[in-house]
Amino acid sequence: MTTTLPARATLIAASLAASSAQTIVVAALPGFHRETGAPLSAVAWLLTTFMLASAVATPIAGRLGDLYGHRRVLIASLGFLIAGTVLAALAAHAGSLPWLLAGRALQGVSGGVLPLTFGLARHLVPPDRQRGTIALLSAMIGLGGAAGMVIAGPLADLLGTPSLLWAGLLLAVPAAVGAIRLPETPSAAVSGVDLPGAALLCGTLVGLLLVISQGAAWGWTSSAVLGLVAATVALAAGFVWVQLRTPVPLVDLRLLRTRAMAVTNLTALVVGAAMFSAVTLFPQFVQTPVAMGGPGGSATTTGLVILPVALGMLAGGPLAGRLAARFGAAVPLRAGSACAAITFAVLALRPPPLWEFYPAGLLLGIGYGLAFASMGLLVVAAAAADQTGVATGVNTIARTVGGAAGAQVASAILAATATAHVPTLRGYTIAFWTFAAIALLAVVTAALIPAPAVRESEVAGR
Repeated sequence: MTTTLPARATLIAASLAASSAQTIVVAALPGFHRETGAPLSAVAWLLTTFMLASAVATPIAGRLGDLYGHRRVLIASLGFLIAGTVLAALAAHAGSLPWLLAGRALQGVSGGVLPLTFGLARHLVPPDRQRGTIALLSAMIGLGGAAGMVIAGPLADLLGTPSLLWAGLLLAVPAAVGAIRLPETPSAAVSGVDLPGAALLCGTLVGLLLVISQGAAWGWTSSAVLGLVAATVALAAGFVWVQLRTPVPLVDLRLLRTRAMAVTNLTALVVGAAMFSAVTLFPQFVQTPVAMGGPGGSATTTGLVILPVALGMLAGGPLAGRLAARFGAAVPLRAGSACAAITFAVLALRPPPLWEFYPAGLLLGIGYGLAFASMGLLVVAAAAADQTGVATGVNTIARTVGGAAGAQVASAILAATATAHVPTLRGYTIAFWTFAAIALLAVVTAALIPAPAVRESEVAGR
């Protein structure tokens, strides 16, 4: 039997590897644009492709883990991450965007790592340490994303864009080796996978994220977007119909019938939107030319600005576990959302100087660390032990879809107020106020989580 400390270290490394892989390319998108010769709109798919694959893979991996054991599915997910990383790195050296996108899609399959680590933590970590472990694993999705952006700028400036991808192996390979040494979790007494449900869910999520990410480029009233919306609605209806009639559904929709689970996932959607707006707005503001009122920073400067966000998330995750133990998990969720709302409001009051992003980023990071960690506690507490993977998978989907929406809304605001295709200070002000309101909405939705769910969160390993 693996000792607790190595098991926790493996789970944290796996979560950090998968989450950092998502955003590692963001600060270097202009570099990929130059090296591949592809238009920026096409290069942006390096982020979108990962998110699409992640959204599809997450519930499937969670369900497979519940059915056949979380360890073996975790190993497979990390295998996809390693294979995708190698393919994408080789493609970056060759300057091939199609193969880069293929590698990013393989990397995105690792999105199922988070629900799998939750399932393993529930079985391998002693009850008295589960709350803190689950809170920290929940925070990894934000911390890893921020960390990916922190290291991306300096690495791209110093060693070139392929180095960003090769660096991912430094976490993915040790995590996979550690996962092989973990004991397996109990498998469910049923067999088989809901393949029709999986296909319908894939189609629904791909359609939804395509509409969110490409709606502005294609035109919101264009026949392509309207047709895609209609197809997505039809696929979603089909998915619900199949799930309600399948003995062993891919996603047990009965989980969402409880107020605690429904409101927590709604809050995840809103917080995800606010989080990825920061991922979009901060780097673009830092690199806005001096002539347009911006600081005119480099990719390295962008990484330094994101560093306090990562540090804040690192502090906020464990703090959420302690606050949840004393006051219930809904309290750090509300507090974290309030931190985000305050941060965006302060940045919106006037054109912020570059130095202001450092304390603002620290507060924002603490807020997201609190929010993400507490959502994990709430979801795990509300779900039965054999549904941990599915329940946390649904929550991860909500964050992913919210994140895609937030990034798209932020980009749309900046594009609508740009001058000669360069974002303006007015655009940033509007965007900051918009996401202050969205973060405040998360405070409101978190307040709707019923008191019994808060008390249940105190026994995350029941």
